[in-house]
Amino acid sequence: MQQPGASTSAATSRAVRLESFGGPEVLNLREVPAPQAGPGQIRVRVTAAGLNPMDWFMTSDAETATRFGLSLPSGFGTDYAGVVDQAGDGVTEFAAGDRVFGGALSRAVADYVVIDVAGTIAAGGDAHHTPDGVDDRTAATLAIAGCTAAAALAVVKPGPGDTLLIGGAGGGVGVFTVQFARLAGARVIGTGAATSADALRALGAEPVAYGDGLAGRLRALAPGGVTAAIDLYGTDTAQAARELSVPDERITTIAAQVDGITPANGANAAPGAIEEIARLVATGQLRVPIAATFPVGQIRAAVELQAGRHVHGKVVIDL
Repeated sequence: MQQPGASTSAATSRAVRLESFGGPEVLNLREVPAPQAGPGQIRVRVTAAGLNPMDWFMTSDAETATRFGLSLPSGFGTDYAGVVDQAGDGVTEFAAGDRVFGGALSRAVADYVVIDVAGTIAAGGDAHHTPDGVDDRTAATLAIAGCTAAAALAVVKPGPGDTLLIGGAGGGVGVFTVQFARLAGARVIGTGAATSADALRALGAEPVAYGDGLAGRLRALAPGGVTAAIDLYGTDTAQAARELSVPDERITTIAAQVDGITPANGANAAPGAIEEIARLVATGQLRVPIAATFPVGQIRAAVELQAGRHVHGKVVIDL
């Protein structure tokens, strides 16, 4: 893989690029023209970029990429954190030197990212002020996973008296979902491999092994019943919840669709959700486990680790 160093010239910078769609092997660190902020835009010097399953899923093949509006050549990664170093005409919300975080669809793993101040993650990118007490690596994990977790909880609305089942609870979205549910007062049972049991307990979830016989194990663990479920991996957890007579309106999925069940999408998170997530981190009420960090030159190894789907927490790229 080509791995040029960071350029000292303001005219060039580094970015992870794809000239073809596929797996980690198509990711290359390239020297590219440095983007410039225009009217209504800011340029962010990225210091950290958090990886999500959607990053490699939507660049895996041309058909999937088209569904997300991506074309070649493409960038990679969505979550970022860094410092504003340019503010275009008309921008009043941000100034050079401000610490910011947010999302920029499939272009965040780069030295610089240009953000439309009035944009969204999918269209132009978005930016939020990073609170004091939140480091850049942590800030770079919040946008996609945090908003997805918030959207999922908004569907099933757990609270005191609920026993919430979370499938894939130890993953990048799961670490947020478990903690949000616990803050809401719910009992949480999280599925995972045996190796994830301690990590789940540390988050506040009671671990249960996924796979065949899940419904039976849940009956033994929660004889009073499961009242809501969030499937963060596929459909197995949703189907087990149905076996336990959880009503469809209190089940949601994020990675697959099931007839009769409302899916959750981070793009539909309530206004202000991301600022509230950052506030919870800053005040110590929410912690984000960072499973691994990699320099940008090791982007392929980072994606291979994250795509294995057995990481307990978030994977972050340092730039």
